Amino acid sequence: MAESSSSSLSSKEDLIQLIKRFGAYLTVKMSNLFSISFHNLDSRSVGAIAGLALAIVFTWRMFRSSGGPQRRQPKRQAPTTSNSVASTQSNSTVMPSEVSSSSEDLRTQIVDALFQPVKPTLGQVVRQKLSEGRKVTCRLLGVILEESSPEELQKQATVRSSVLEVLLEITKFCDLYLMERVLDDESEKKVLLALENAGVFTSGGLVKDKVLFCSTEMGRSSFVRQLEPDWHIDTNSEIVTQLARFIKYQLHISPNRPERSAPNVFTSPSLEQFFGCV
Repeated sequence: MAESSSSSLSSKEDLIQLIKRFGAYLTVKMSNLFSISFHNLDSRSVGAIAGLALAIVFTWRMFRSSGGPQRRQPKRQAPTTSNSVASTQSNSTVMPSEVSSSSEDLRTQIVDALFQPVKPTLGQVVRQKLSEGRKVTCRLLGVILEESSPEELQKQATVRSSVLEVLLEITKFCDLYLMERVLDDESEKKVLLALENAGVFTSGGLVKDKVLFCSTEMGRSSFVRQLEPDWHIDTNSEIVTQLARFIKYQLHISPNRPERSAPNVFTSPSLEQFFGCV
């Protein structure tokens, strides 16, 4: 902006000096012409005078048309430039601290929400723990039921409330079979009634036909080998050891947390603790 202003001023001064010189030249010519007697003027002298007059008028008009707007242009541009600069400065510098701090807080909340680890659902944990196994066999006593012996089942059968949610999640994507050794038919009825009252059969993943009963421990082991599940869950360490060669994965439920008898055998105090529900 400074360079353009100085160049415009220099061109104006040069133009003024040129006009002054031309005016001086015209003055000399006019004085010479008027010093001649009027009677001695011929057509050439009159034409020269008329040409000089026209040149003066033409030069004066050019000076007005070129010099006038150039003098006014900076006056029109100056307010616009100052206003734009002022508005730009005001827009860039005027920022309330409250708005700035609230924007920072909002950005921080968004970043925290994006990078905060998402807690997996119980269904996701069950799938992960079971390694996407599709068939599961599970003992009832000491795992699903509060009772721990066949003799207790002759009196009553009680479903553990803490394991119910995990059991229902397993039935959503696994073919689940429940099995137990009983001493009489009445014990079978008590077990089926307890499961029904707990809502195990209402989920649609488990039916009464998938609750199997036998009279010996070896009978339960035979059930498992025939079904060939991906996982078997049991409390009897002897059965777990026997089945380790035939079943892909096993979960040994024991409050004592014994050492793993095989690489494919996992241990936990309870079924719900194995899935992190307690």
